[in-house]
This record gives sequence, C-alpha cells and structure tokens, in this order.
Amino acid sequence: MSLPQLFIATNATPYAWSLVLASGTVLASIIPLGLARSAANFEMKDMAAPRAMFKRLPAWGKRASWAHQNSLEAFTLHAPAVLIALIAAQHSGPLSTGAFAAAFVHPVLRLIYIATYVSNMPLARGFCWASGLLCTGILYSEGLKFFISG
Repeated sequence: MSLPQLFIATNATPYAWSLVLASGTVLASIIPLGLARSAANFEMKDMAAPRAMFKRLPAWGKRASWAHQNSLEAFTLHAPAVLIALIAAQHSGPLSTGAFAAAFVHPVLRLIYIATYVSNMPLARGFCWASGLLCTGILYSEGLKFFISG
C-alpha cells in the first residue's frame, strides 16, 4: 500500500488520521515548553509546583506555555468533530471535499499556530487559530448532517 493510499484506505480513514495528527500537535506543543523550562533552569524541586516556575520563564517560554494550553483546548473541540465525521463517513460514504480537507488542514494549522505563538506573531497566530476553528466547525457540520438526516 502506497503512502497516499494509507491516508484514504476507507471513507473513515482520513478522519482517523486527523485525530492521530491532531494528538501529535498536542505532543509537539510540549517541545517548546520543555525548552522554555530548560531555559528557566528547571530543577527537580520544581516538580512539586511546576506552575510556580511560570514567572521564571522567558517571554517566549510563557507564550510556549499558553500555546500548549491552547493546544489541549483545541484538541478537546477537534476530537469529537473528527469522531462524528469518522462515524458519518463509515456509515454513509465519503463526506464532502471540504470535510476531507479540513481534517488534514487542521493539524497543519495547529503546528503553525504553535510556532507563531512562541515567535510572537499575533496576526498569523490569530489567523491559524480562527482557520483551525473553522476546520473543526466544518467537520462538525458535515458529520452532524449524517446524524440529523438519519
């Protein structure tokens, strides 16, 4: 099976991959946070109260922490949308091209979001956040059409 076929093996496969990739973006958000904690001289005693060291983080490190928190929040919105789309695609056939694109664009936007947040690029960050939210909305919309129509 070729790599492209791996992503479209069944009608539901793109949405399963979106879930995997979206969870990967949450894990990726830990990298700049870990680097920031390292820059703030993270010590084992900080394990007792890791949030207390926030004030020692450099400015970019604080943004890394916020980006990580937002990644968790975005995942809690995106995961149910993807699961609804996955179920709909499994039972009703392929969803729209927009849903297919949204499934893969969302994780890419989230990675760019993390980079723009840490790099203090608010306009680009806002664009990525809004576009990612739109992708999630498209998945909810397309998936719920199946459940509403019966």
